[in-house]
Amino acid sequence: MKNLLALGSMNMSRRKWRGLLAGILALGLAAPLTIARAADVELSKEDAACLKCHDKEGEAKKLENGEVLSLHISTKAYLESRHNETSCEDCHDSIDAKTHGKTKAVIKSKREYSLGMKDSCLTCHKKPATQYQDSVHATMIKEGSDKAPLCSNCHNPHTVKSVKLVTPIAETPCASCHEDIFKAYSGDVHGLERAAKGKIAPLCSDCHKAHDVKAASLGDGVKDACIACHKDAVAEHKDWLPNTERHFAAISCPACHAPTAHRRVNLRLYDGKAGQQVSEKSGVPQFERLAQAADTKNVGLDERALWSMLKEFNQDGVDNKTTLRGRLEVRSGAEAHQLSEKSKAIKDCKTCHQAGAAAFQSVSLTIAGPDGRPLRHGVQKDVLSSLTSMGSVRGFYAIGATRIKLLDYLLVLVLVGSISVPLVHMTVKWMFRRVRAKVEAERRAAASASAGPDSPGDRRASDDASR
Repeated sequence: MKNLLALGSMNMSRRKWRGLLAGILALGLAAPLTIARAADVELSKEDAACLKCHDKEGEAKKLENGEVLSLHISTKAYLESRHNETSCEDCHDSIDAKTHGKTKAVIKSKREYSLGMKDSCLTCHKKPATQYQDSVHATMIKEGSDKAPLCSNCHNPHTVKSVKLVTPIAETPCASCHEDIFKAYSGDVHGLERAAKGKIAPLCSDCHKAHDVKAASLGDGVKDACIACHKDAVAEHKDWLPNTERHFAAISCPACHAPTAHRRVNLRLYDGKAGQQVSEKSGVPQFERLAQAADTKNVGLDERALWSMLKEFNQDGVDNKTTLRGRLEVRSGAEAHQLSEKSKAIKDCKTCHQAGAAAFQSVSLTIAGPDGRPLRHGVQKDVLSSLTSMGSVRGFYAIGATRIKLLDYLLVLVLVGSISVPLVHMTVKWMFRRVRAKVEAERRAAASASAGPDSPGDRRASDDASR
């Protein structure tokens, strides 16, 4: 039974529970059981009484929606779990021992039961439970999602083991919901190394965290996770990649390290004052409303629409508070987990820096939804080659990359001019050096002749002679 006995808050004293169970035992409903020890832990008589029934194969309950909830709990697996010292009544304080098993308990669905028990982990696991409350999963639950995972969806409370133990990657809880992504991960450089070497290679929680899970598209959290392991990445790229820091800021890691993936330009609405991506307010769909109004034919936003969007998001009186930040990334989460070994990573500059580059044929505008997941709307690719859009698409221009030919020509002219002007000046100066010397000599002679005998020098000589 995966979800039945999730951890619960302890409102009923052990003494009362044990008293009730003792009465049951005294009536002969159960006899003291001797349970084999596991990890030097032995079940109490009360817990043994519970498991006498629940350790039966096939023990189950049919719920009102037709689902079948397993009630089977392996005593052996329970004793080998991290919760082997946690008593049944520590979690299941709402069960009345006198009527348990005799009266019908009404349970509508597995999900409803799990939701009813979701706060039970707080008693012992306060820190991870608090972290979970700030996660994208918790936000989805608050919005009414029936698919976001609860504690018991990832951690079977009766068989949970230490996270320090290396288990087969197929047993990773994330695979239950993120099947396509996990399949891609299993075949990429990290998944293959994990399968071959165990704990050495990263697993889902190493990059996305275990409880405080944020949307991967929000901020640079995933890139920071890459650099946390690959600490020398920036230094190693500087050996061959010009303007390395700028590339790292504007390009996601999988864009180069998943060479078979499809790429796109993601223009993110960015709050410059707060220093983070703009988020849509819950219940106020401003982004979707503005995007649909500006793109009634659903052909993608043009440069004027982008400018209008920015004006709408800057109506609070703070100029340039909201801007657009471009980032080159892969199109799907599954492709982001198809990382190859570094020898196969893209290093050819022409992949992006040439006219018609595939990566620039798909453009989207993005804002973070209330739960952190991206809300997207298509943008016409001509935006990246339009001079009028440069006022909104900032920080994403490199010569040859966006195919704004006028800017390319202007930049080349500036570079040529900055070099040629001083060279021409020095050359002309050298060529006319003799002419300048002759002119200077003639000027001095003319100045001397025009001074005449009454010049200050002559008067000084006459005064000396009279003395």
